[in-house]
Amino acid sequence: MKKTLNLRQIEAFKAVIEHGTVNRAADALFVSQPAVSKLLLKLEQDTGLALFERVKGKLAPTPHGMRLYEEIDRIFAGLRQLEEAVDSIRRDEQRQLHIGVMPALSGSFVRRVTMAFIETHPDVHVSIQTRSSQFLAEWLVARQIDVALVGNRIENPYIDREPMISSPLFCALPLDHELARKRVIRATDLDGVPFISFAYGSQTDRLVRQAFSAVGARLTPVLDTVTAPTVCEFVAAGLGVSLVHPLFAEGVSKRVVLRRFEPEIEFTFQLCRVRASRNANLVEAFMSVARRVAQDVSNELLHGS
Repeated sequence: MKKTLNLRQIEAFKAVIEHGTVNRAADALFVSQPAVSKLLLKLEQDTGLALFERVKGKLAPTPHGMRLYEEIDRIFAGLRQLEEAVDSIRRDEQRQLHIGVMPALSGSFVRRVTMAFIETHPDVHVSIQTRSSQFLAEWLVARQIDVALVGNRIENPYIDREPMISSPLFCALPLDHELARKRVIRATDLDGVPFISFAYGSQTDRLVRQAFSAVGARLTPVLDTVTAPTVCEFVAAGLGVSLVHPLFAEGVSKRVVLRRFEPEIEFTFQLCRVRASRNANLVEAFMSVARRVAQDVSNELLHGS
């Protein structure tokens, strides 16, 4: 390397790669297009590398350019982690609670839990992030969140887990479905029946496929989606039936029918926290509310079914 690089050159280079054109990069950096072009030229001179080539009038990164970008992106990711660490240290001294929740519980359930928590802790600022269970586990370990509501596949030695509520999956049917007259729905009853699936390969999808395969029943998916509220909405609309945890159906409890399903498929949600977590008293208070609301909701749904 001929000369020491400066941060402005790096920012211009990164912006062009990520935004695709010099003009868009200039807009993102709030500078002129000629200023970005000048920074790119100077970067190539200082590094002695050809970072871009023109393809049909547009700049395209060379292999050297992409290698440099990958290193820059890794360094910027490290800086973001440093910023998050600083933010984490600040939060330790503030009345804040950062909650992670899987999509299946991101609707009325987490609303009920959070509202009940705020009633007894009105001075606490609550932040809620919705992501898949695996993302939430990583965020817990990184201390980006304080507590998480996840599925039952989390295995991490740094995370303390407890079952929030365990229940077999129930068959969710439209109100006017002919099978709603039965008290127990068996996999063979659903052979060839239009079925609303969770995303292929998800925990629920794998459990359902195993149950159908075990008795030789044909699963007939007509639609798949990643979130439980969406599954239940399509069931309520009459597109098909599905197998859901009782908590999944809370938002549509008056528009679908829940029936016991055989063979029984057990599904457990978990409350998770990291060991020696910050805001330990707030975390425990939130978890206590979540336990109570989970039991209340389950009782309400099962009684209604």
